[in-house]
Amino acid sequence: MESRADYIEAYRKLPAQLREKVRGLSAEQLTTAYNAPEWTIAQNIHHLADTHMVCIRRFKLILTSPSFQFTAYDVNAIAEMPDAKDADIEHSLKILEGLHARWAVLLENLSDEEWGKIGKGSSPDRPDYSLEELARAYAQHGINHLQQIQDVLDKMPA
Repeated sequence: MESRADYIEAYRKLPAQLREKVRGLSAEQLTTAYNAPEWTIAQNIHHLADTHMVCIRRFKLILTSPSFQFTAYDVNAIAEMPDAKDADIEHSLKILEGLHARWAVLLENLSDEEWGKIGKGSSPDRPDYSLEELARAYAQHGINHLQQIQDVLDKMPA
């Protein structure tokens, strides 16, 4: 992904791509760790909803705050919470559908100056990110989790 249009397109496509990957899967298939120690399909879907909600909040805070600093959090601990292991992924898919539609609108309307706004790293070993870098990273994040879901599907018994 090399352009802003590519990132925006990735955000728009991700929810439908996720729905297509999980269509027809049972609760057991969604919550079984076929590719241990990697997450289950349900954990991947819930993780995307959780982290992308955090990221759009970060976007808006970077846009509206004179100096925004990222706060680190433990994604693995969050992925072990009961709601993140639940087979009912519909709520997370709906979150992603609405969130990504709004995110794409936000990105389409950013000025060049806004794309360059910076969020400060959460510690000296964590880098600062511009909105453009963050948009690229989270578009790729969705693609990476689509691949992780495909890897789980590939390990499922026929």
